[in-house]
Amino acid sequence: MDALSAPNPVLEIVLGTLTLVVIIFVHGAGIRSINQRFSKSWVHVDHATPHWRVNLLLALTIGALAALHFAETLLWALPVSLLGLIPSMRDSYYYVLQSYTTLGEGTVSLPEQWRLIGPIIAMSGLFTFGWTASVLVSVMTEFGKLDRLRAEGLKDKGQAGPGSGAS
Repeated sequence: MDALSAPNPVLEIVLGTLTLVVIIFVHGAGIRSINQRFSKSWVHVDHATPHWRVNLLLALTIGALAALHFAETLLWALPVSLLGLIPSMRDSYYYVLQSYTTLGEGTVSLPEQWRLIGPIIAMSGLFTFGWTASVLVSVMTEFGKLDRLRAEGLKDKGQAGPGSGAS
């Protein structure tokens, strides 16, 4: 354990980078799985699908993305706690959440000799949140297409809508 108490920036960067790669791999696999489930459900959606079902699909997709981020932060917190860098698992998880979201305002911190891990955790959060945002843009694009299809259906039925000139 003495090796862990002496400052070694190379060890910090190597261990941090290896964990970062694992986190990003887990995120990629999780995103792919969530995308596949969304696509399999979305092929059954058409203009007649009730709004509540479409909204439930959106909520489940967002929930799955959030769960993925919580799992990834747990993957960071486990070694931080198990190595005794922050002995309490709750405090380790709190620290990781603070770093992962780049908020960084926490009262819990790593020991001086391990402080390079915090920015690496933040890098993983930036990567994964960016990737998640791109997935949400893709999902919302599908919702926009559905909304447009439904609006055109109303127009074709002769129902008044925005811009139709009817009051």
